[in-house]
Amino acid sequence: MRIISGNKRGMVLESPEGLDTRPTSDRIKETLFNMIAFDIPDCNFLDLFSGSGQMGIEALSRGAKEAVFVEKDKKALACINKNIAKAKLESCSKVYSEDVFSALNRIKCPDGFDIVFMDPPYNKLIEKQVLESLVNKSFITETTTIIVEASLETDFDYVPDLGYVITKEKVYKTNKHIFLKKA
Repeated sequence: MRIISGNKRGMVLESPEGLDTRPTSDRIKETLFNMIAFDIPDCNFLDLFSGSGQMGIEALSRGAKEAVFVEKDKKALACINKNIAKAKLESCSKVYSEDVFSALNRIKCPDGFDIVFMDPPYNKLIEKQVLESLVNKSFITETTTIIVEASLETDFDYVPDLGYVITKEKVYKTNKHIFLKKA
């Protein structure tokens, strides 16, 4: 696992040992970041269920102003902190060591997040609960893009009822990315 592009390009990142996290493959990460390349510079990036922190770190390497990481697993948190330190990105990173739902009640971002990326455990409908929680947060604006990484089987037919619209969907062999905005 490495940083694909930007000022930290090529840096190898650590990932937590074990099967508790599923790091996004470099190929899928590269495809995703190519799709959002023009939205990254100077953006505020929120990385939920951060795992190794690779998505937020990739955003920072490509010019994001700030990345906020949320992860509760202790091994993953140690990995995130090591990767942020290795990349020397402490000044533009904030790490929340807690459950996503409690972190969402404490996070402050007066300018709003430009991009929210989440990669929750698959097939447990956690993404639906997070989307329900995000809909009334002041840091989610009409211009915020929410990207959900999910299994191919995950159905998002409920999103209009929550006040979102799907703007794009990218399907890979093993999973997919759903892009949402407030309706």
